[in-house]
Amino acid sequence: MYNSAKKHFKKSDPILFGIAKKAGKIEEMKQKEPEEYFFYLCRSIVTQQLSVKAARKIFERFLTLFPEDKITTKHLLTLPDQNIRNIGTSWSKVSYIKDLASKVENKEVSLEKLPTLEDKKVIEELVKVKGIGAWTAEMFLIFSLGRKDVFSTGDLGLKRAIEKHYNIKDPSKERLEKISAKWSPYRSYACKILWNSLDNE
Repeated sequence: MYNSAKKHFKKSDPILFGIAKKAGKIEEMKQKEPEEYFFYLCRSIVTQQLSVKAARKIFERFLTLFPEDKITTKHLLTLPDQNIRNIGTSWSKVSYIKDLASKVENKEVSLEKLPTLEDKKVIEELVKVKGIGAWTAEMFLIFSLGRKDVFSTGDLGLKRAIEKHYNIKDPSKERLEKISAKWSPYRSYACKILWNSLDNE
C-alpha cells in the first residue's frame, strides 16, 4: 500500500514525493484488534499535551493500577479518583478516563462497531467522551483503525512540517485542506511522511 501511495505522490505532489524519498521506514497502515481500542484511548487521554518522556513515565504508572497491566472498564470504574491522580495525571484527565470507561461500559459509546463506521461517524462517536476531541479521534483513525485517507488540520506537527517544506507561514485550515487534498486517497501516509521528516531533523 505504501508503494502505491508513493506512486500517487510522485504524480500529484513532487514536494511530498521528494520528502518521501528521504524518509526512513514508513509503517503500513494496520487495524488493531477491537479489544485493544480501550487501552489506546486511555493512553491517548492520559498522555495528552505531555512530552514523550513524561507521557511514557505517567502511563507506565497508570498501568500499575491494573492487575497484570490489563486495562478494563470495570476495574477503572472501581479505582478511587485519588489513586489515579496520584500517578501524576491531572484531575481533568481523571474525569475524562472515567467518562470514557462509563460510556463504554453502558454502551453509550460502542468501540466494537467503530471498524464498521465511516471516518466521520467514528469521530462523532468518539467525541461523545469528555476529553476526546477531533484530533484524538483522527489519531485513532490512523493508528488504531488503520484508515489510509485521514489528515488532521489541527495537528501542530503536520502544520510545522508543511510550513517548512512548502515555505508557507502559518497556513490556515483551508490552505492545509487544499494542500492535503492532493494526497487523497493516501493522506494518512502523507501524515506519516511529514511527521517522519520532523523526526529526522
